[in-house]
Amino acid sequence: MFYQRNGMTMNKITSCISDTLRSGAGLIPPKKRFNSAIVLAGGMGTRMGGGKVTKQMMRIDGIPVVVRSLLAFQNCEYVNEIIVVGREEELDYYADFSESFGLSKITTVVKGGKTRQESVFCGIQKISDKSEYLAIHDGARCLVTSEIIQRTYDEANRYGAAAAAEEMIDTVKRCDASGMIKETLDRSELWRVQTPQTFKTNIYLAAAYTADKEKYEATDDCMLAEHAGFRVKLIDCGHENIKITCPQDLIIAEAILTARKIRIQKEVDKQNKSKKR
Repeated sequence: MFYQRNGMTMNKITSCISDTLRSGAGLIPPKKRFNSAIVLAGGMGTRMGGGKVTKQMMRIDGIPVVVRSLLAFQNCEYVNEIIVVGREEELDYYADFSESFGLSKITTVVKGGKTRQESVFCGIQKISDKSEYLAIHDGARCLVTSEIIQRTYDEANRYGAAAAAEEMIDTVKRCDASGMIKETLDRSELWRVQTPQTFKTNIYLAAAYTADKEKYEATDDCMLAEHAGFRVKLIDCGHENIKITCPQDLIIAEAILTARKIRIQKEVDKQNKSKKR
């Protein structure tokens, strides 16, 4: 059996999903529900140059990449619990992070699997039985904001599943194995998907159960939902929610953080001038 919660098997949970979706007519605000978050921090970071420090533990402006992600969830009023899925040799770090950075919403830190999908499945074994919504986030997307997280919960509340994304601005080509262009795709229909990807918990569990039963491998959680027949709403969250993958991304992230600080300072100065008038 893949998963059981509140004494219910996945088959029983799946049969209740239509009732869950129909209840959407009288939506309860997400902040009044119990919301879980799984933050994935088990990457090797092979494209970072193969150093001893993994990408999630590299620091940007003095703060580890994964901690920046965790702080965004910690500071989001919707989030009730955070489950961290990490590398076995790094699990002990999170007790120090919790104390040093006030990450009080972390309830469990668990070792991940061999693939991203296996790591998520490790995380969902640890979510609370009270969980109504579940956000899944790549810890390497350290510029995520509490506002973006909140928007995904809001849209998942309306549609059952939602994900942060950005509209495609580049022209995209489909090529053959030799690199020769076969066709140009309509970019108005193309999006770059980010995280968090957020679901009604029962929907995600049903999708995960289906994938596990059918041995289906996906590269993200939206694919699992799609495969199980669920629709996912994409939210345009702009271009700042980047994933730290290679050394250049650290430089870009620092530049984005600097730009944010400048914007905030300008807004503060503007408000102070208004008060003096």
